[in-house]
Amino acid sequence: MAQPRRFILSAASSMALFAALPASAQEFITVASTTSTENSGLFGHILPIFQAETGIEVRVVSQGTGQALETGRRGDADVVFVHARAQEEQFVTDGYGVQRFDVMYNDFVIVGPNDDPAGLRDAADAADAMAAIAGAGASFASRGDDSGTHVAEKALWAAAGIEPAGSWYLSTGSGMGATLNTAAQVPAYALTDRGTWLSFDNRAGLEIVFEGDPVLFNPYGIILVNPERHGHVKAAQGQAFIDWIISDTGQAAIADFTVGGEQLFFPDAK
Repeated sequence: MAQPRRFILSAASSMALFAALPASAQEFITVASTTSTENSGLFGHILPIFQAETGIEVRVVSQGTGQALETGRRGDADVVFVHARAQEEQFVTDGYGVQRFDVMYNDFVIVGPNDDPAGLRDAADAADAMAAIAGAGASFASRGDDSGTHVAEKALWAAAGIEPAGSWYLSTGSGMGATLNTAAQVPAYALTDRGTWLSFDNRAGLEIVFEGDPVLFNPYGIILVNPERHGHVKAAQGQAFIDWIISDTGQAAIADFTVGGEQLFFPDAK
């Protein structure tokens, strides 16, 4: 099958096209993005900088990665900004997106009750940690929403050779913040991106009990929705946002975002 033709704008051409548009067309773009970029406060930090420099408002639809990519497939967003690389690459291969760009990364951590009933602090790796949870029948709160975090969680269960089921496995069908609230209330273990965890206030008796395995690496990518598939996509403005966020200025804005003195995301534009 022939690959879809790529619709690619350079930084200079995207800004030139944007400048030529009437003011009414320049007002805003819609970005479908994972909940971690919103819940962590990252967008609240970087979007005012982008708007001040370009005059383009960014309206965020905060969803799990799977839902955000589906929003892009329907043409209900101009840009998707998510964190499940295999799904992102498939989105482009299928012709729904133009090109994927690396933006930033952080990592996943497993949080749980501070008395750590399943003994995750002694786990050899992430798969061993998940096996310990299942073996102890300890409560685990899952997003259960096809988000990037849920995709990563399912990969960890698979690596542990476990199909999670039973009263101990709590599928919330919710975003990261709501799932962490559930974990704090039960209390239960949960997989979360570090950025959301650092900005999460309702920790109760939860703390990080496992971290550092390379498989917990969590990259984020950004993609322009293909205007050849959805003609109403604001391609020039959307590409302007992509060009900005992978520029030195955008990358510096990401690096400057901290909570409690800790950096939440690390620039990764190539």
